[in-house]
Amino acid sequence: MEAEFVLSANAPEQFPADGLAEVAFLGRSNVGKSSLINALLGQKGLAFTSSTPGRTQTINFYRVDNRLYFVDLPGYGYAKVPRGMTNEWKQLIDEYLTRRDSLQMSFLILDARRGWMEKDLELKSWLEYQGRNYLVVVTKMDKLNQAQQQRGMAAIRKIVADPLPFSAVTGRGVREIWQAISKTHPQ
Repeated sequence: MEAEFVLSANAPEQFPADGLAEVAFLGRSNVGKSSLINALLGQKGLAFTSSTPGRTQTINFYRVDNRLYFVDLPGYGYAKVPRGMTNEWKQLIDEYLTRRDSLQMSFLILDARRGWMEKDLELKSWLEYQGRNYLVVVTKMDKLNQAQQQRGMAAIRKIVADPLPFSAVTGRGVREIWQAISKTHPQ
């Protein structure tokens, strides 16, 4: 698989105009979006990862096999940045999610240790209201023991029937996530 970072956009006019299908990765700050992208693409360090929430401050586009983009959106929640900046991020994200015709699927990403939080539920409702295709991915499964994993997934399933468990450490879920992408965007 060939994957490359293409650009960081902080305004809609900077989004790619080539019409390739897009898969967006959405979630709270520090939920593991970049680690998920790196694991799916098999390239450590392609998408920047950090233990400091709020590092992704633009919409980052990664071209995959010259046939689609993975799109890493700024996280919401814990970032320690001025309120004006978070409002700018929100406007940029809203603009992307509402007007982007090439967006085929979104992954709403939850941390297995936290489960659903208010902002996640708001995003889920918003995606449904907009008629956007999405799946829930539950990251950091390796940080929980078996009993905690079962309890956490049961709580998540109360709201969404088929969440996809994922671990960047073990690779759990990579194949299933690619299958979901393939169903939405066949080669």
